[in-house]
Amino acid sequence: MERERSQRRHFIKNVSLATGGLLMGMPTAFAASDTKAPLIETPFHGAVLNHRHGKNVADGMIVRVAGQADAGEKVMVNGQPTRRQGKAFEADVILRQKETPITAVASDSAGKTKQHAIRVVWDRYSRPRYGFASDDNSFFLRDIAQKKPKSLFDCFYLKILRDLNKKYGTKFAVNIYYTTGDDFSLPNFPDRYKGEWRDNSDWLRLAFHAHANDPPRPYQDVPAEILIADLDKVDEQILRFAGKEAYSPPTNMHYAMTRPSAWRPLYERGVRVLSGYFCPNGKGSYDINYCMDDTRSAYLWKKDVLMDFDSGIVFTKDDIICNSEPVEKIVPLLEPLTRDAYSAEVMNLLTHEQYFWPFYKGYLPDHAQRLDTAIRFITEKGYEPVFLHEGFLGGKEPDAAG
Repeated sequence: MERERSQRRHFIKNVSLATGGLLMGMPTAFAASDTKAPLIETPFHGAVLNHRHGKNVADGMIVRVAGQADAGEKVMVNGQPTRRQGKAFEADVILRQKETPITAVASDSAGKTKQHAIRVVWDRYSRPRYGFASDDNSFFLRDIAQKKPKSLFDCFYLKILRDLNKKYGTKFAVNIYYTTGDDFSLPNFPDRYKGEWRDNSDWLRLAFHAHANDPPRPYQDVPAEILIADLDKVDEQILRFAGKEAYSPPTNMHYAMTRPSAWRPLYERGVRVLSGYFCPNGKGSYDINYCMDDTRSAYLWKKDVLMDFDSGIVFTKDDIICNSEPVEKIVPLLEPLTRDAYSAEVMNLLTHEQYFWPFYKGYLPDHAQRLDTAIRFITEKGYEPVFLHEGFLGGKEPDAAG
């Protein structure tokens, strides 16, 4: 866990290093190989766009498309002429469906054409909303299994979460391990609380996180089959002792590192959103990013949300890690995010269970206050609590026809 704390401190340090000027075009892997081909720079391939990124009209939303092409060429975007100034081109495109392909075609004086195509997602029904995830959970399950209290909420940790729900309506995704070690594994947890899990499932859900806390990065370098096997083991136990109402597909893998080959199998197990840090690692690359390529990771680091069309999963950046931020720094960290077009619509809040427990070496006596401070701020800003895996990022799912 000490290595884990160090990694999280590194993430927080890197937050302050982000700079402007991120190229918003298509990832290198998808861009045209001809350097003289047109290049769409904005929007980015896989961008999730909402009313903050364009102008709503009766039948859709108008967004600006901009890029570069040779100055002497004629450029069309989705069949429409573009405005040119030197090498720059721009055009307006109307989004009418959930997913819209955008193609820039350049033609020279000889009639030869080259093109660059991207695809974007329209979050048509977007509204300010937030999800809250708690990672690394196992201590509270062990505590309840050993003490056998009358109610789940006799456990102080779950009581803290319930109190926050009653105060703010917050919905918590609690991501759990299969085992803490020799003294507890999920098959030891009784099913006597199944009714209580069901009765609170409107705001409290359980999801897979990993087999155990150690080793670090357990799924970074293993086949997808190992990850899916661990997920299935935890899912089986959640359904046994808590029931389907309290079950959630995971949105946070332990250390947020998996092989990209695992993304589609995860989607097939119900995963629709994966959250991570997508942070610079000081070595010219990115980390805690599900082993995503640097181009898209750099976009997520600055722009928060990105669709991976091959898997169907939407990737999101964690906006705050409550256990890593002193109380007095929480609002200054969150406030600018509420004003940024790319981060303002969907807030992703995260913390880790172990910091609640006095026996843990990293115990934070004010951990509950940190959560309260973050949740109170975004609630006062008008954000609605959601489960990010429901609908589209916790909002209404746009249908394919718009």
